[in-house]
Amino acid sequence: MSLKKWTDEKLATTQDEIEGWKLKHAKSVWSGKIGILVGLLGAFAISTGVVFIFFDGLDAMNLVLIILGSIVCFTWYKTDKQLKTNTEFLTGVKTEIARRAKKQKQTPDQ
Repeated sequence: MSLKKWTDEKLATTQDEIEGWKLKHAKSVWSGKIGILVGLLGAFAISTGVVFIFFDGLDAMNLVLIILGSIVCFTWYKTDKQLKTNTEFLTGVKTEIARRAKKQKQTPDQ
């Protein structure tokens, strides 16, 4: 997707939306140290479920631990990946806005 074809209005709107999402994400449970802790707890639940299967045999609670741990880890991974994707895209939008502003300043002088 080329940002050069976008209108100035669409770039500004997209920048505002992504910055709003980033601020909202910064306040959420999944950000920062708590998010890492939640991801680690999910991994711990998976490993606990697997170890209990070896010691106690196949049980419903062991499967529940593995399933819930997998859901938590997957959700943490997707949220972290989305944050990185949005941050990279926001950087591209800001770069394009700065490039257009610089080009607009140079055009009247010539």
